[in-house]
Amino acid sequence: MWFLYALICLLGWGFADLFYKKGADESDRYSHLKTAVWVGLVMGVCACVFLPFSETGFSLSSLISNAVKYSPASLSYIISMVIGYAGLRYLELSIVSPVQNASGALSAVCMIIYFTAAGKMTGIADEYSALELCGTGIIVAGMIALAFVEQRLSLSERTLPAAERKYRFGALALIFPILYCVFDTIGTAADGVILDEEVGLGLGEIDVLILYGLTFLLAGAGAWLYMLIKTKKPYCPFAKSEKSKGFAALCEEFGQVFYVYAMASRPLVAAPMVASYCIVSVLLSRVILKEKLKASQYACVFAVIAGIVMLGVAEGIAEA
Repeated sequence: MWFLYALICLLGWGFADLFYKKGADESDRYSHLKTAVWVGLVMGVCACVFLPFSETGFSLSSLISNAVKYSPASLSYIISMVIGYAGLRYLELSIVSPVQNASGALSAVCMIIYFTAAGKMTGIADEYSALELCGTGIIVAGMIALAFVEQRLSLSERTLPAAERKYRFGALALIFPILYCVFDTIGTAADGVILDEEVGLGLGEIDVLILYGLTFLLAGAGAWLYMLIKTKKPYCPFAKSEKSKGFAALCEEFGQVFYVYAMASRPLVAAPMVASYCIVSVLLSRVILKEKLKASQYACVFAVIAGIVMLGVAEGIAEA
């Protein structure tokens, strides 16, 4: 079922990216913090709903112990996501998403290094077929190529007058998706180690959803309090103008639920596949946000889709 979980996750996160972009306001310096408030609110509510189903109990002592175990992943994710929200104020979605999600490839490399160092790579490698490895390689290559294509498009417009630039902040604004990529790589690799059913650290999927949700709730509360102190006015996330942020948060949590189950089953192939939700983001930006794509971008998109199809075929063969 890992393939289905990963597929649902990438669709959920692809739509989340769309709503993140729609809710990003370049003129609002607190736009990214407002998005963080919404995500923290939705994830916190879901975490409370999941609490009775915790696999290790939900006493204060177990909650603190598990929070310490999961802190490298949760903190890395929260930092990366807030940076990503900020980047959407300055860059097109079709640029931000592919560069950010090179983390799927990098996290797979990090997991391979960890499992090899721990002497557990041989058993894990036996679980993957040649078709799965080939499909994963194509996905990784397609995402990396797309990131380079997007960077070149941004750099190519530096000579245009500022008013005519589509990517007005040029290469400088790429620092946001690059930093996102770094922190998300740390978080995804940590998840791969923590959630792997064979060599993980003993945290179940529900426990991870609870810990991540509660951590993001605290981060969202901190963002709300910071804005209150700076602006002297309480931020109301339920205003009609903030509905895109709310939809983004709901799609984010929807994808997160399926993400943890995919990563628990097959982390080395699930991580790159899930990260390919940037393909959904790119296509949605073309259809809904009317961001135009070039032939080189379409080539990368089709390469990633081909890799996903190969993983689906491999999963079907394995089930048969």
